[in-house]
Amino acid sequence: MNARPVSRRTVLTCALLALGSLSLAASAEAAGKKNPTSKLYVTDVEGKAEIDTGERIEDITKKSVYTAQGTVIETKPNATNAMVFSNGAGVFFDPDTRIEVKRFVQEPFSPNRTDLEVEPSISQTQISIARGAVGLCTSKLVAGSRMVYSTPHASVSIRGKKVVIEADEYETRISLLEGDVTVRGGDSDVGGQTLRGGQQAVIRRPPGEPPTFQVQPIPDAQQAALDDKVSQACMARRTVYFEVADRKDENDPEASPESVFATDDEPGQEIEPVEVVPADLPVQFTISPSSK
Repeated sequence: MNARPVSRRTVLTCALLALGSLSLAASAEAAGKKNPTSKLYVTDVEGKAEIDTGERIEDITKKSVYTAQGTVIETKPNATNAMVFSNGAGVFFDPDTRIEVKRFVQEPFSPNRTDLEVEPSISQTQISIARGAVGLCTSKLVAGSRMVYSTPHASVSIRGKKVVIEADEYETRISLLEGDVTVRGGDSDVGGQTLRGGQQAVIRRPPGEPPTFQVQPIPDAQQAALDDKVSQACMARRTVYFEVADRKDENDPEASPESVFATDDEPGQEIEPVEVVPADLPVQFTISPSSK
């Protein structure tokens, strides 16, 4: 059988396909490299609260550390807790509150930072609030970051800085104390409504009635309670910051449990919480003049 001659076009096509395959392989290899897993740190717990990590459900304890993405956090009635995410966002949970961290990823950042009021690196946050109330106190988000909290009735794009989101079966209430947020009342609300400090958005969807979207000043009767929720979140932020450190060897007796079992981190790196310890001020002694 005579061999059919190979045309110049066929050779060029094969070469392009080979180059494309190499490019895809390189992209896949790059995609396989993971950033250090983003974390959350529990600063305070009052009463009973639980976290579902996807592998187990356990009681939340103070100073515990978890991989944030994919977790479901729930406070029981008469319980509260406060947490800090590794992008510097403090969150306070009211009693009987349930949220799901659908997405929380963060780019690597410098291990030694000086400005803790600015987010350490670009992050992407997507959290769903099934019920209850959360108070948020965020650092200044860097360009490229995105933070969205959603409820059964609305979604809130948060650019900072102090906001309270409350949701029940028929109503969502977003109160902005300071900063800038955009509220959307469902998928059909493409543009949304931008709130300014001191404003509140109320989205209602009663059964059998058309939904309503109202923007109003925060009522004076609610101000103190809202301030308290945000203050708790801001206090949580001031108790901890995060660093990128070399992962400890699992045989190291000083290795923390979260560093030993954080197997999905980039090899050799992990995000670690660092508690802020108040500086011990020197005791001032007053010496009275001796009497003659």
